[in-house]
Amino acid sequence: MAGPASLYLDPQIRDWVLFPITLVMILVGILRHYVVILLQSPPKKLPREAVREQRALTRSQVLRATSANSPIPPTYYKSISRHLYDAFEAGTYLKDGPPREGEAPKGPPNPMTDPAAMDGMMAGMKTQMVMMVPQMVIMGWINFFFQGFVLIKLPFPLTLGFKSMLQRGIETTDMDVRWVSSLSWYFLNFFGLNGLYRLILGGDNSADSSRDMNANAFAAPQAAGPQDFGKLFKAEKDNLEFAEGSYTWVGDGVEDRVLQRYGKA
Repeated sequence: MAGPASLYLDPQIRDWVLFPITLVMILVGILRHYVVILLQSPPKKLPREAVREQRALTRSQVLRATSANSPIPPTYYKSISRHLYDAFEAGTYLKDGPPREGEAPKGPPNPMTDPAAMDGMMAGMKTQMVMMVPQMVIMGWINFFFQGFVLIKLPFPLTLGFKSMLQRGIETTDMDVRWVSSLSWYFLNFFGLNGLYRLILGGDNSADSSRDMNANAFAAPQAAGPQDFGKLFKAEKDNLEFAEGSYTWVGDGVEDRVLQRYGKA
């Protein structure tokens, strides 16, 4: 019984199809990186009141995180904790100031009416368009000019499970799994050039497709809108009171511990 027929590729396929597809995808990724940099607007400075609002919450969280083995003596710890507790209860650190008597507490601003939030949404949309449009054009270019082309044979054996991934656009069951079609070569480059982009453009580049996938995966939590610091301060106030019950000073009994460790028997 005769074995499977051998397949020989014209060297011009390598020169006029394989190399151009790879080169175009590399250049498009580099161009996309610099286009995203040009589209990014400089970050706007937060007002002093907004920075103070965030820092107060961070200060309270750090104080609670170190309460079980705190380097702050008891007198100072209780003074700081009580000061933050009273400030959170009175709304001293709120960006808009403490609520007036009889006034309902203000909720977070609507992201659809907040200019800063709208600018962030537009910047994200422009970045996604810069990512999607070139890839759609390249895929259409490959499908139109190189549909059904076989470009390369991988030098290592593979199982039949890789056939649908490596031979997209070629409807045949007799071809060796190691042969790669033009459309599959596009997808292999799409996910395989990330290491080259990191080498050329650095780790924080806009050409890395894996970063776009992670950004899309976590897009929903980020789109939740601005935080309501009034509710956060209310919850932090209760957490501070709870942390005082588990407070221990790291310097408590330090003399006895030092003598026990380094003192002469």
